[in-house]
Amino acid sequence: MNAPAPPLGVAFVLASFAGGGAERVLLNLARALPPERFAVRLVVLDGRGPLAALVPAGMPADALARPRLRGALLPLAAALRRARPDAVVSTLGYLNLALLGLRPLLHRPVRLVVREANMPAATLAAMPWPGAARLAYRRLYPAADAVLAPSHAVARALAGAAGLAASAIRVLPNPVDVAAIRAAAAPVRYPGPGRRLVAAGRLVPQKGFDRLVRAAAALGSDDRLTILGEGPERAALAALAASLGVADRVAMPGFLPLPWPHLAGADALVVPSRWEGMPNAALEALACGTPVVATAESGGLAELAAEAPPGAVAVVPAAGLASALAAVRPAPAAALRASLLPPRYGLEAAAAAFAAVLAP
Repeated sequence: MNAPAPPLGVAFVLASFAGGGAERVLLNLARALPPERFAVRLVVLDGRGPLAALVPAGMPADALARPRLRGALLPLAAALRRARPDAVVSTLGYLNLALLGLRPLLHRPVRLVVREANMPAATLAAMPWPGAARLAYRRLYPAADAVLAPSHAVARALAGAAGLAASAIRVLPNPVDVAAIRAAAAPVRYPGPGRRLVAAGRLVPQKGFDRLVRAAAALGSDDRLTILGEGPERAALAALAASLGVADRVAMPGFLPLPWPHLAGADALVVPSRWEGMPNAALEALACGTPVVATAESGGLAELAAEAPPGAVAVVPAAGLASALAAVRPAPAAALRASLLPPRYGLEAAAAAFAAVLAP
């Protein structure tokens, strides 16, 4: 009788344990891979941040204490040579380029799997040398062993940016731990009449929260908006709310490690982004039974709307955001509502699709 094959070694490379959606996706996948088939470890440039709490006890994690990529390149290559995984997985464009560029310094053979979390045009524009980064995308991404995207919209854009055939990019759903979210999602709702709207994300221009504050100003005096997250736009958003006379109707409590009670208690999650890949907050809101209102630029949410239950996801032009919010009906939830999330986004289903990429 043949002995079972040893588990496949997989190293997940993260920039940090900050509260980003891309990092959360990789951590969820790392936790969900069956240990009898995969020996998982983490390599993180900067080991600080709230998502460190998601790392399971006993999972090896190499924290390089090098928050800047330039200083992390050689330590990263050394850590991967020591670990000798069969596959290395990363997300975020600049980390993907770094790993692909480091391939000659890594042990061989090793399978490099890169996931594009966001629209590549926005990712490239945020890099220090966008022109050089565009050339690097076209030179390095075709050398990856697998290229992943969270939506068909991102896959199409990435195919153009990296010079790849659309068929070379696998579209895999972001994993959502529906059971864990729902177990922690006893609804929390601001008291009183009116709509209760929630948004979640880093307070940066990409997320379009300035759009949302302006749209909220057109709603009734009983309506309330809560924006969960932290970031450099906090002061500007607070000033905007004050200038529009709605400071008392817009709350910004900061980053919450467990935002789900607020999502579960809302009448809608609003995603007013200027660009996205596939926002995790929308998936988690649907898992809580909360419908989503999103701008048309919000990545793959139009695709999600086509497979979610009718009315679960409304995708509208940015100019129509205020009208869409006015159409939301207040519906206080005495108990957690049924999930609206399509099954393929569940943690086990998404992890199974990912495992098929790692071990084709």
